[in-house]
Amino acid sequence: HEWVREARPQLLGNWKRWIIVSATLVVLAGVGLVVSGANLGLEFVGGRLVEYSTDERVDIDELRTVLTEGGLPRALIQETGDGHVIIRTESLDDAQEQFVLDSVAAAGGSAAMVRDQFIGPTLGVELRNRALTALGIAVLVQLAYLAIRFRWTIALSSVLAMVHDVAILVGVFAVFGKTFDGVFLAALLTVIGYSVNDSVVIFDRIRETMAARPDDDVQEVVNDACLQTLPRTINTGMGAMLILVSLYVLGGDTLADFALALLIGTVVGSYSSIFTASPIAIALEKRFPRPEPEPEPKKKRRADGAVV
Repeated sequence: HEWVREARPQLLGNWKRWIIVSATLVVLAGVGLVVSGANLGLEFVGGRLVEYSTDERVDIDELRTVLTEGGLPRALIQETGDGHVIIRTESLDDAQEQFVLDSVAAAGGSAAMVRDQFIGPTLGVELRNRALTALGIAVLVQLAYLAIRFRWTIALSSVLAMVHDVAILVGVFAVFGKTFDGVFLAALLTVIGYSVNDSVVIFDRIRETMAARPDDDVQEVVNDACLQTLPRTINTGMGAMLILVSLYVLGGDTLADFALALLIGTVVGSYSSIFTASPIAIALEKRFPRPEPEPEPKKKRRADGAVV
């Protein structure tokens, strides 16, 4: 911390280059999404839901491995409070249905079907629309909050950095063929909150520094403010990443994608708060400078010596 304060490295010395880098990453993420396509989960495209009762408790991870090896890698498996097993998967033919039943029976001693439900594409479309609506509302609420808390240039910078984070996370998941499901949506909303929170901390310091040094160059002010908050950004990000890496390694298949999404979001969010949001703020502040404060009216002295 002391070394950073004394050395004062110019993190944003070439702030235009950082904007180009961030824009390039967003474009690559978009290309990856278009080329690879979105692998939508069963919640959004429809499928089959079957529920079984068993004599013995089922090892969910072991059952998931068996179904994956049997040709059902997208099956979602849950255990209810009363010990039943719920499996959501794509449409099953007779052979696949028998395979699922046999697999559950082998894992739980015996298996009896309790529920067999078809999740139609209409419901999937409704869930997808609700998910997009929730994402849109989250973005608008964050924008309104930032516009009230900061000048519009700062608010816009933070929102663009948030869009940058979301685009990269979506693009990476698409390229690696990960499933876009309800768990991913929860992770995405969490990343949005983390991104905005990190930007707010930095922009609070930028606002304080600008108020204390109104005549200094915007680039110097923003660079110094970022240096002052850099240790906090690194410590917070590292603490979160250590937990998420542990969750990814030890949490099993159920939590792996969730932890991976948060891990990517944490890394990208820590980067973008300094190297995306701050350079954009510099560009906007230079293009739309703050209005000069009006000079105080000169005081006049009356004939009797009183100042008015």
